[in-house]
Amino acid sequence: MAKTKKEVTVPRINIGISDKDRAAVAGELSKLLADSYTLYLMTHNFHWNVTGPMFNALHQMFMEQYTEEWNALDSIAERIRALGHYAPGTYREYGKLSSIAEPDSVPEALEMVRLLVAGNESVAKTARAAFDKADAANDQPTADLLTQRLDVHEKNAWMLRSLLQ
Repeated sequence: MAKTKKEVTVPRINIGISDKDRAAVAGELSKLLADSYTLYLMTHNFHWNVTGPMFNALHQMFMEQYTEEWNALDSIAERIRALGHYAPGTYREYGKLSSIAEPDSVPEALEMVRLLVAGNESVAKTARAAFDKADAANDQPTADLLTQRLDVHEKNAWMLRSLLQ
């Protein structure tokens, strides 16, 4: 006699944030994930390809920044999942969601720095917009994550900008 499989009912998410608000926050976090991944990839590319008299300093700085960014990607994606939505994870999705334009070629070292300043500032603006949605939804864990990301990207932009002065 064959055993019948018991159906498992998955409970609805009930964390005190409405479905509509969770969807809105997850949408903003998806944009942040796309921007963050794009910035990660650009920073790693520049780490590999930087040349010139500032090579050692930039090579090291870029490595520190892309390593930090890589580790943050998981936290952003997991927060999207905790809100009950799927995290984007393809270049096609990131291309549609990201506000960061990628260079067509390998730029000179100081242009790399300028592009990374702009990239970090773009991620900060995206995080700030997401923070507004999270704050309006009374979503403290997302707001905390976004505050941490803002701190990192604003500091990175400042440090990189200092190299151009």
